[in-house]
Amino acid sequence: METVQMQPLDQPEATPEETIPQFTVVVKVGGNELDDPAFLDGLVRAIQTIKNDGHTPVIVHGGGKTIAQYQEKLGLEAKFIDGLRVTDEASMDVAEMVLSGLTNKRIVRALVHAGIRAAGFSGVDDGTIYVEPMWHPLGNLGRVGDIQDVDTHLIDTLVAADIVPVISPISFGAHDALSYNVNADHAATAVAAKLGAIKLIFVSNVPGILVAGRVVRAVTADQAEKWIEEGIITGGMIPKVRSATHAVQNGVAQAVITNIAGVQEGSGTGVIGSRTA
Repeated sequence: METVQMQPLDQPEATPEETIPQFTVVVKVGGNELDDPAFLDGLVRAIQTIKNDGHTPVIVHGGGKTIAQYQEKLGLEAKFIDGLRVTDEASMDVAEMVLSGLTNKRIVRALVHAGIRAAGFSGVDDGTIYVEPMWHPLGNLGRVGDIQDVDTHLIDTLVAADIVPVISPISFGAHDALSYNVNADHAATAVAAKLGAIKLIFVSNVPGILVAGRVVRAVTADQAEKWIEEGIITGGMIPKVRSATHAVQNGVAQAVITNIAGVQEGSGTGVIGSRTA
């Protein structure tokens, strides 16, 4: 007697748990606020909000204020060329200790304490950020790096394990294997561009670009530069806007200027690339 093979009933195809596309969001935080427990608490909530939205947060941080404090304690004199800080060997040691050690671990501790898996490292680790010495026509800036490339292997490995990367901008000298200090805004821009991040958030102490007392929701890079020339954007807001325009001009889809509350609320000013005809 022939055995009839029963065919299984058609089963609906399994659908991914997460239907919202997962995008990378790079968050750049300065060093001035990182010694404030209230700011760190807000940063933790902001990172949790990004994760709750189904996206992947990556943090890049600075720490200039703390570096200056330790240089003063050690009796190191700050030197500048055309407004740019010269980083000699002793200053480089301080910058690396403060950024890759004290400041970096302060952020990681806050995240881990809140139940968010996080790991801190610098651009030196696994050769994540490769640099060459920055050239300046007026003199030698010392160990100040100009970013040449970003290797995302370590970042990708952590993200795949659901661990938030916390990155110090101290970077790897491509030709001499020395550590170099890098502007944290530039490091965040390079990382965001290489990761194809949906946006780069510059966390500030203001809710966004203010015009006539109101936050502008969006502006093109060209319009922002025009507002600087016209005196509409002034003072401490100028370097923040310049960092955002530099980001979109160097491959980042959108840069956002906001404060820590704005990260949680999704508010602030979005700076986008200029429209082409």
